[in-house]
Amino acid sequence: MLKKYNKRKMVRQLYLWLLSMVIFYYEVIFNLFTVNTILSRKVIYILLFSLVWGGIGTMFCLLIKKRKAYKIVKTILIFVTSIPFLIEYFVYKQFKIFYDLHTITAGAGDAVGEFKGQIVEMIMSVEGIMLIVLLLFPTILYAVRLKHYDPVIHRKKQYVRHLLLGMIVACLLSVIGIRLDPACRGIYGKQYNFQEAVSSFGLLTGIRKEVQNKILSIGDDAFEVVSPEQMEEEAEPEEIVYDDNVMEIDFAALAENETGTVKNLDNYVAGLTPSKQNEYTGLFKGKNLIFITAEAFTAEVIDPQLTPTLYRLMTKGINFTDYYQPASAGTTGGEYQNVFGMLPMYGGSSFKMTADDNNYLVMGNQLNRLGYSGWAFHNNSFTYYDRNVTHNNLGYSNGFMGYGNGMEEYVTKQWPQSDLEMVEGTLPLYIDAQPFNVYYMSVSGHSGYSYDGNAMTRKNWSSVEALPFSDQVKGYLAANLELEHALDYMVTALEEAEIEDDTVIVISTDHFPYGIDENGSWGNMPYLSELYGYEVTDYFQRDHNRLILWCGCLEEEDPIVADTPVFSLDILPTLSNLFGVEFDSRLLPGRDVFSDAMPLVYNTSYDWKTELGTYYASSATFVPADEQAEIPENYVETISSIVRNKINYCNGVLETNYFNHVFGD
Repeated sequence: MLKKYNKRKMVRQLYLWLLSMVIFYYEVIFNLFTVNTILSRKVIYILLFSLVWGGIGTMFCLLIKKRKAYKIVKTILIFVTSIPFLIEYFVYKQFKIFYDLHTITAGAGDAVGEFKGQIVEMIMSVEGIMLIVLLLFPTILYAVRLKHYDPVIHRKKQYVRHLLLGMIVACLLSVIGIRLDPACRGIYGKQYNFQEAVSSFGLLTGIRKEVQNKILSIGDDAFEVVSPEQMEEEAEPEEIVYDDNVMEIDFAALAENETGTVKNLDNYVAGLTPSKQNEYTGLFKGKNLIFITAEAFTAEVIDPQLTPTLYRLMTKGINFTDYYQPASAGTTGGEYQNVFGMLPMYGGSSFKMTADDNNYLVMGNQLNRLGYSGWAFHNNSFTYYDRNVTHNNLGYSNGFMGYGNGMEEYVTKQWPQSDLEMVEGTLPLYIDAQPFNVYYMSVSGHSGYSYDGNAMTRKNWSSVEALPFSDQVKGYLAANLELEHALDYMVTALEEAEIEDDTVIVISTDHFPYGIDENGSWGNMPYLSELYGYEVTDYFQRDHNRLILWCGCLEEEDPIVADTPVFSLDILPTLSNLFGVEFDSRLLPGRDVFSDAMPLVYNTSYDWKTELGTYYASSATFVPADEQAEIPENYVETISSIVRNKINYCNGVLETNYFNHVFGD
């Protein structure tokens, strides 16, 4: 009898924590199929949070008095809990990042409509089917078998007490563990970001933190105090005294009439030291500008024989040897970084949030105020990511054209569309309208890269067929050759019109080629590693790239080399300085790379890189660039505070339409 009693008690205890075990199972399967960090210490936090989530779900079920209804609700709850894991898995497989709630809700329709073929292909793949089966297994097992043996425990008060006690212990252990773990303490607190939270604490906890920090606006938006001497490096005395890149704005006065986030932003900006003008200020004053965000482009595409025009633009312009494009939120996130000089703190919905904002400092508006003629172009659907709305609010005087509102006259309906056809069709619209300011969002380099599935890969296959790469890498290079052809046509046309010395071409990618590895995760990116020539193991290795900034007037001059760390947020302040427009350097979290500002690259994971070394927030590890170099006292803590402030600023600017507050309607 005693054994029978103990067995029944054990069964009831197991069913008491059934939902917790199911959630932990979901988290483990999800982690193994994506970032694969489950074998680290992070599995402890995932387990503890799973106990809490399962306890909450079980408490909900215990409110139901009827036996049949209780088991039906529990079955539904097990199934519903699997849905976010399924969604995020397919998001990760397509974009190699996790999408926060804002991005999923804002971009789900676009993704389903535009990439439904690829989505179906992923679902029907061996791995896709396997994951679906694994995630549905608990629902099927409980519904068919286990629910018949589920004891009715809602009348047993002692089990409710056990449940509450277990949840409290799990909460306390997780809090203590996170407090004692420097890396996880940052991710859970001041350095929270959705990507690392999911990897470290599990998907459900990442979603909970996202709801807390974004939707409910819970959190401390105050800025950390960093003294000026901590922020500035010792500079050599200048023979020429340059003015500051500032505008006549009294931020302290603006702050007096504000409260909350806006007041914090004003006080933060007021306390910053502006960067100075320099020998390159106004170098491109009055010249034309063509800015290209190149889909999935990377430095390894550039080759003197395969892509001679790209090679010419890279080597004959300003040479950026240590450039990065953080892959924060897919294409629209990278585009946001290039255009606004900010990190997309609301993920893929960040650009959409600017549709009605005052975008005072973007190059479209800056040059429009100087009388430039402006155009924005894209060779894919003009409504995708709501570009028909957002890109008409960037200051381009002639608006935005994509496929569906004019571009269909120039490009063939295929996938992906041709960058060459886009440039051939649109260049006549502006080449005689100087000074002009043109923005292109390309699409030819988009994944996938199979011969049968990619029109650009198929078109340019003969040029890459003999290269010593796998077919997947050759397919990627072939697709990107269409950008090379477009640039060849563009530069030739500029030379024929004799305006190459008066035209600046800027090219930055939106993100690394995440589509080259269909099932890629850390330690499992064979094609990206093949393309790069080394094993990709961290964000900086993954996101390295090449910024192209060229003007015909530079070709006969001594090369200008920028060999300090540079990233996409530096583009806007650098261009603003080079074009000699009036801007306030304190309002942009990047830097003019030719100024006296400290070189600093960072991402939404709070990793950062300076000339002295690289900091990895997920492990709280600093790796010096030179083991023999002397690192200043408290250097890591100081730079980390600066990075947190800059990221907090990016969030606040987007959240409050801050530039409307600064510059008015």
